[in-house]
Amino acid sequence: MTGTVTVVTGTGTGVGKTVATAALAARAMAAGERIVVVKPAQTGAVADDGTPGDRDAREIARLTGCAVQEWTTLPEPLAPDTAARRAGVEIPPVSAYAERVRTLAADHDRVIVEGAGGLLVRLDTDGGTLLDLAVATGAEVVVVCAAGLGTLNHTELTVAALRTRGIEPAGLVIGSWPDEPGLAESCNRDDLPRHSGVPLLAALPADAGRLDREGFLAAAGGWWQD
Repeated sequence: MTGTVTVVTGTGTGVGKTVATAALAARAMAAGERIVVVKPAQTGAVADDGTPGDRDAREIARLTGCAVQEWTTLPEPLAPDTAARRAGVEIPPVSAYAERVRTLAADHDRVIVEGAGGLLVRLDTDGGTLLDLAVATGAEVVVVCAAGLGTLNHTELTVAALRTRGIEPAGLVIGSWPDEPGLAESCNRDDLPRHSGVPLLAALPADAGRLDREGFLAAAGGWWQD
């Protein structure tokens, strides 16, 4: 039996995709699922001062303790295809990533794939995107969005792009919900599912990524709407 593939994409960079991926992993672990989290392409692996940069898979492992895999790493914090060209290296095509995801799905209940940036960011130098990876693996897709102004447009554009390829999003996650939401945030929480036609699964607290593993796992179950 093949497990479920869940692709986590964002409406852009910095919307809380990594913490949302960790929260999805924590939820699956609490349900007793055998899971693995995959980061097909990690850019920004080297900071400006030459020290190691932020690594999303490492942060997910810190927050949850789940198994993680990071496949392609590139030094500069750019889109993967741009970072690869600037580094003068070849990176795998999306079809190769898809094959590896399918292999993992044969041995796990769920494979959670965190994208890089937004849905149409190029993961390879042949024009392949996270959307192509989702289609190739038959994945369900969770869209992580911001809480403030501009999020309705960005979210609807992402949802529309998914639907053009026959994918109905599984749900929305607000990646960083402020302690004191303003008018825009409060309205958007209602308007995001109403405008997009996609259910809101969770609104993650803004400080969720600062928790230690014990605190994160204990709190994560209370963030979901269902």
